[in-house]
Amino acid sequence: MLTSIRPDRDAVALAVSGLLGGLLLWLLGLHTQGGHPFSASWVTLVPLTAMAAAELLRRNAPRTALAVGTLALVADQFTRGSLATILMFTDVMYAAVLYGTPAAARRLPVATLLVTVASTIGFLAWFRKPEALLIGLVIGLVSFIPALTGVSVRSHRTAADAARLAAAQTARLAEMDRTQAVIAERARMARELHDMVANHLSAVAIHSTAALSIDDPETSRNALKVIRENSVEGLAEMRRLIGLLREGGQDDTPAAAPTLAALDTLIEQTNANGASAGLVCTLEDTRDPGADALPTPVELAAYRIVQESLTNALKHAAPGPVVVRLGRSGELLTVEVTSVFGSRTGPTAPGSGAGLVGMRERVALLGGTFGAGAEPGGDGAKIWRVRAELPVREREMRE
Repeated sequence: MLTSIRPDRDAVALAVSGLLGGLLLWLLGLHTQGGHPFSASWVTLVPLTAMAAAELLRRNAPRTALAVGTLALVADQFTRGSLATILMFTDVMYAAVLYGTPAAARRLPVATLLVTVASTIGFLAWFRKPEALLIGLVIGLVSFIPALTGVSVRSHRTAADAARLAAAQTARLAEMDRTQAVIAERARMARELHDMVANHLSAVAIHSTAALSIDDPETSRNALKVIRENSVEGLAEMRRLIGLLREGGQDDTPAAAPTLAALDTLIEQTNANGASAGLVCTLEDTRDPGADALPTPVELAAYRIVQESLTNALKHAAPGPVVVRLGRSGELLTVEVTSVFGSRTGPTAPGSGAGLVGMRERVALLGGTFGAGAEPGGDGAKIWRVRAELPVREREMRE
């Protein structure tokens, strides 16, 4: 509590300098007026000291400082007067507006203006001389002008504080945007890495397990061949991804995003990888060959959905057909992959569930719908169906 009312350095400096200046003027015999009721020279020091004390309260208690200063200024008019007392009062008035409450900052300039006008009119009516206007001018210089200056400085400080607050808020929003952008980019990279590599690594895991569990040279040779092919292709996919992430790479050739035209190759690769598990993959494309080209984000999302669905079939599907269906109805591209739901003998690869999450995220980013789950099949057996509907117009995707 004592620390909150302790005067700051500026207040102490103003009070000491004002008091010393007033003492110097008093020693030199310089006064502002004479012939008043208290004409003794030493009486002038009383309001001077009171005004110096008010200066100590100018910032921590501006209302009290203004009350003490006003009384000291009025008392000074009944003495021989001191210019230092008047000058210190102008600073007290200025500080009362600058450091006071918002209500005081609004009312003091109006009040001092009314006092100045009323005093000018009153003295002019009393003395009936033009010189009476000088009294009103002095009152305005001592009270209204400092109050007006305080309002101006306070307005500038308020505007500066608002600008700093706005800048801080903008910086926080920019940091939040940057963080969200980093998170979104990490999620995108995780989806791309999973979709590109999981298929190849799953085939490697399955065929290496088969080579270790079956003591047959021909089976081992075929497994090693599949492992090598998937390893080479997986490394190539990794190099393409790293090329996209590296800045200022030496290879200026842009890496083309996979499209639905490459599904034939993907189907062939799945048949080769899933032959030992009894999987037969086929493609049914019912789209109109003359239809407009699909936007690149849609092509990439559809390809990755098919790729991940085939990877999941390679890991978990029971022996049987794996059918990839593509269709276009109006402004929607339909992607559907079905496989036999159930367990199978032989080697399998573990799953983490990240593939379904990635597919759902891709579809959500484009504003489409996604579903995956087990359903009754036509012959009584269950099938696992993955179905996605993607809008093909960029306007609809933004919406």
